[in-house]
Amino acid sequence: MALDSESRWRLVRKAKLKPVEPEGEITIRQAVVTDLGGVLEIYNFYVKNSAVTFDIEPMTLTDWREKFDWLTGLKMPFLVAVSPSGQLLGFAYVAPWRAKAAYRRTVEDSIYLRPAAIGKRVGTRLMQELLTAAKAAGVREVVAVISDRGADASIQLHKSFGFKSQGHLAKVGFKFERWLGTVLLQKSL
Repeated sequence: MALDSESRWRLVRKAKLKPVEPEGEITIRQAVVTDLGGVLEIYNFYVKNSAVTFDIEPMTLTDWREKFDWLTGLKMPFLVAVSPSGQLLGFAYVAPWRAKAAYRRTVEDSIYLRPAAIGKRVGTRLMQELLTAAKAAGVREVVAVISDRGADASIQLHKSFGFKSQGHLAKVGFKFERWLGTVLLQKSL
């Protein structure tokens, strides 16, 4: 059953109230295969309940394993944020922007947080480490493609790290019975 926009955001707000362990030091580290179950859980929450991803169907563990193998094979960073007790709080990675060889030093970033971790600076920590790791991997340009609906916090996070607005693409995706656009931001490393 599809939920209307307000019902989806009620779920997000409710999930943010669930306890997460902000106490103690959050660890940011390279993801490993055993993290992919948590990655799947976090990502599919957004697939089902928000327009921040344009995926419509939930991904499978096999999908994430293939993506993980591809990105690690390219030596691209794929990071996770983990609480002191080992709970996966979020993940971030960069992937090639386009397949053509001339784009090889340009990537698109992705960051997703467990709803209960939102507002606890986990995204800031992930972004900081992701940009450092991307630069070390030889990345020159990072592009962010962000939904123009419901992703204001993501836009602000990117801008706080020096991403500059490069434009807006209107009505390029259709999800939850409505047209959605994307905001494009870019940062040079």
